[in-house]
Amino acid sequence: MRFHDRREAGQELGFRLMQWASDGELFEPVVLALPRGGVPVAAEVTRALGAPLDVLVVRKIGVPGRPELGVGAVVGDDPPLFDRTSLDMLGLSEERLAPDVAREREEVRRRSLRYRGERPLPDVLHRAVILVDDGLATGVTARAALRHLRRQDPSRLILAVPVGAPQAASALRAEADDVICLRQPRDFQAVGLWYEDFEQVDDDEVVRILEASRRREATL
Repeated sequence: MRFHDRREAGQELGFRLMQWASDGELFEPVVLALPRGGVPVAAEVTRALGAPLDVLVVRKIGVPGRPELGVGAVVGDDPPLFDRTSLDMLGLSEERLAPDVAREREEVRRRSLRYRGERPLPDVLHRAVILVDDGLATGVTARAALRHLRRQDPSRLILAVPVGAPQAASALRAEADDVICLRQPRDFQAVGLWYEDFEQVDDDEVVRILEASRRREATL
């Protein structure tokens, strides 16, 4: 069954996480979205939990000529994370992809400045962190994000997505304390196929959602 849009998907995720919160399983939760598509989903999760929302910008490193096929990812100043099996199968090397890494790292900086300005990321030490995206295909960007966050010592690290490839969801259980993936269709193929409305999210919408979330948080 498909989701109508990212908002509906986020509402379903929020409902699942509310059950955990009511049982006291989420200590001082903070929700971090993977932009752009994860932001509208995460906004609904934050409404359900009354938790703060921010973004963690991660960029996929795609195959030359096939950018939609991710073989690696970069976040912050961390070294790039590569799927070694995919590199070997495609006959690619890290050296061959160095220009792509440099370009995507610059895009990480640009988007972080656009979305957050000079504000630092929230302090996640000893807090429950919920990482949200609109779906999992290869899972390479989520893996890079989870490893980046794990080094900051959260009390609990949760990956929450509406839909994903079963293999990717299963593999990421080694990176997160919990993985919530509401739909894991065997004929997955692509994230967008599982939404009736999967319009691209642009930078302006990301900024608008983040600003609205901060205003709402200030009134709590």
